[in-house]
Formats: sequence, C-alpha cells, structure tokens
Amino acid sequence: MAQSQTAFALLLDIDQRCRSLAAGLPLQETRQQGWSGIGFRMGERLYVAPMGEVDEILHEPRCATLPGVKPWVRGIANLRGRLLPVMDLHAYFGHELSAVRKQRRVLVIDHQDVFAGLLVDEVLGMQHFNERSLMPELAGDSEPNISPYIQGRFLREQAWRVFSPRALVQSPGFMDVAL
Repeated sequence: MAQSQTAFALLLDIDQRCRSLAAGLPLQETRQQGWSGIGFRMGERLYVAPMGEVDEILHEPRCATLPGVKPWVRGIANLRGRLLPVMDLHAYFGHELSAVRKQRRVLVIDHQDVFAGLLVDEVLGMQHFNERSLMPELAGDSEPNISPYIQGRFLREQAWRVFSPRALVQSPGFMDVAL
C-alpha cells in the first residue's frame, strides 16, 4: 500500500476485501427455522407440546381426592396458594399410568380460564426440531381419541407427535369431570 492513499480509499479497500470474503456465507433467508417444545412420554409414545402452551413442569404433587369425579381426575393440589386440578392424561385417553412414580411429572396449563395439571409418565426436556420437518400425522397412526389434539409429527429416531394441551383443555369432554 502506498503512503499517499487517503483514509477514504483505505476504507473502500477494506470494504471490498470483506465483501469478497463474505460471499461464501449463507444468506439470512436460508437459515433453518427452529421449533421448540416440551417433550414427554405417555406409555411408549413420545409427544412434544409447543413451548407457549406449557406454563410450568412439576413433580407429581400430593393431591386431595375429589368425590364424584371421573377416574382420570387424580385430585386437587395446592400450587402456591392456587388450587390446581390434576388430571391423569394417560388415563383420560383410556390407558394406565406408568408404575414408575419417580419419573412422573405434571405439565401445568394456564390458558384463558382453565388452570389444570396434566400428569404424564415422564418429561423428556426441551426438544428442538427444524420447523420445515413438521409432517402431518398419518391416518390411523394415532389413536382416534387422541388424534384431535395432534397437530403433526417430527421424526428423529422415533416419531414425536405434536400434542396441543390448549386444544385438550378447550374440549368439552375434558371439562366434563363429574360422574
């Protein structure tokens, strides 16, 4: 570089070199869109609930039993001064909860006027997927009683069904707990 080069010319030279080196970088639009959710297990199947639909995850709390309710209603728990109805999600769909009590967790849903806890066999932490890899659920792949709450699936070693807790708590069958 010559000593007579102006500061402006020097900056132009640096700009051109940077642009030539950056040519191989991917464009912003080609970046993959991520999808995150809370993974959980019911029986042998894996599910994932969208992040915005689960407010909290708890260990299985002590519940006071309620008379005159359906068998899938485990009871009511005190969550920081607020009464939390706890529902056995697997029993709601006609199955038995896993016998391993230590792994059970409660997914807390607080949507509109519904505050409820969904008891699942195990929570598998945050799961991340490429949003473009979301596929529709195949007909007959889900049980008929759970399929209204399935919004698709991701494949990673196994199928992860996208389960919507909000759709569940808005359904009339879920809200009808009395015998």
